[in-house]
Amino acid sequence: MMNDATLRKIDLNLLLAFSVLMQERNVSRAAERLLLGQPGLSAALRRLREALDDELFVRVGRGLQPTPRALSIAPAIEDALSGIERAIRPQAEFDPTSWQGEFRIGMCDNLESAFFGPLAARLLQLSPGARLIGIASDKRDSARRLDEGVFDFSVAMHDEPASWHIRAPLFDQVSICIYDEAQLGLKAPLSLKDFANVAHVTVSFEGHTSTGIDMALNRTGDVRQVVATVPRFSALPMVLKAMPAIATVPESIGRCMAQLHGLMLCEPPLSLPTDPVTMLYRRVDQTDGRARWFRRLFIDVANKALEASGCCVSIPRAAA
Repeated sequence: MMNDATLRKIDLNLLLAFSVLMQERNVSRAAERLLLGQPGLSAALRRLREALDDELFVRVGRGLQPTPRALSIAPAIEDALSGIERAIRPQAEFDPTSWQGEFRIGMCDNLESAFFGPLAARLLQLSPGARLIGIASDKRDSARRLDEGVFDFSVAMHDEPASWHIRAPLFDQVSICIYDEAQLGLKAPLSLKDFANVAHVTVSFEGHTSTGIDMALNRTGDVRQVVATVPRFSALPMVLKAMPAIATVPESIGRCMAQLHGLMLCEPPLSLPTDPVTMLYRRVDQTDGRARWFRRLFIDVANKALEASGCCVSIPRAAA
């Protein structure tokens, strides 16, 4: 068996020189293919002969004849070189039209309402053999579930990522007020007094009633009355249609709700903080053709959805 010291003497250049010599059986032609001078190729052959303790090639006339040892090792060396070539060859461009499988995306429900439908429709057009799977996700568990392979990427308000993740900024989500004009009896724009005095409905998965809106109101000396809290945005329109109350929601889902349910929108009468929406994906997927295509598709679809709904934000394509 060949020892470690012998193996260390054999590098890729020597194996490549051996392979070309087996094909050409001529030092001059082999050196030309390898972009080497004849002395350089002769030196490489000498090192390989010493490492393997065999002549490998003997001169016969103007050509070279491989020895039995060279003939016996040639197939394995060719296989090894072919494997290396396949491994380092540039990946073929991803073809969505012929691909069959799942694309999986994690989103919180407000973003899901705004983007999932248009994304599914566009994917069906571009990749008929694909299936889109939406996974409920938020910043609390998105990193862990990403590592577990639950989805290809997550769109949410993510915390600082781990070193093996990439968090790409998408857009800053602003807030907008939404209500049923027939129930509430108020016209836009709302005054701060009207906003503070009407009943409020909040959305909280955990059942929290206090949000950044209350802190902003405290700075003006005002207090609001929260009369109901729902765990999901999908329940909000029916609540607002049933009672004289107002809700303050992310603009992207607020505009969707207004179009679908005939609700009124208006700007909040006080300054509220924005929420940075980001895309979280694994660093190892950064250059993967399939994953990169899916991320770019989402950004294109989300940009069109934001524009169609009347939102004034857009997502840079470089985020993918």
